[in-house]
Amino acid sequence: MKSLDANLKSKLLPIVLTLVVIIVDQITKMLIVRYLPLKPGLYMAFGPQFLGDFLRIVHVRNMGAAFSFGANWSAGARRVFFSVVPTIILIGVLIVYFRTNDFTKLQRWTIAGIVGGGFGNIIDRIFRADGVVDFIDVKFFGLFGYERWPTFNFADSVVVVCGLILLVSVISGMIKEEKEHRKNKAKGE
Repeated sequence: MKSLDANLKSKLLPIVLTLVVIIVDQITKMLIVRYLPLKPGLYMAFGPQFLGDFLRIVHVRNMGAAFSFGANWSAGARRVFFSVVPTIILIGVLIVYFRTNDFTKLQRWTIAGIVGGGFGNIIDRIFRADGVVDFIDVKFFGLFGYERWPTFNFADSVVVVCGLILLVSVISGMIKEEKEHRKNKAKGE
């Protein structure tokens, strides 16, 4: 029974990160909406700049997904593809998260961060008819054809950072397993 409790505790503790990400994401978005209101007909409201114009705090609404993908779709299509489908996927991720013991501690925390970021944006899609609030605007110096990277928010950044850490963790785990397999094979096991 004790091992079951420890196992459940190890799975529940990272969910705190999920909740923190959702709360911080929604608070930052509420602050942007309150202090950088969009005027009718404006696409973007500008706030403070840092490091010259490298980092700007702006207020943009994104009706689509990453890079404004799907922004011109009908409201119904956007609701299904950007709210319903991601919710089903995140619930599926949580089911796998709780049913498997194969994840490392780091992987559990990164998955929890990704889920928090995902739900942070889903909340906007459900409760903000005028789109997801984006506010971080970074200069990109013409790389990949972007003078500025598409505007994003706290939830987006958590999803990307946690996703990259998870990817590195999975790849390094696979490399480690392959080395162990070769080592055991060389020993004749």
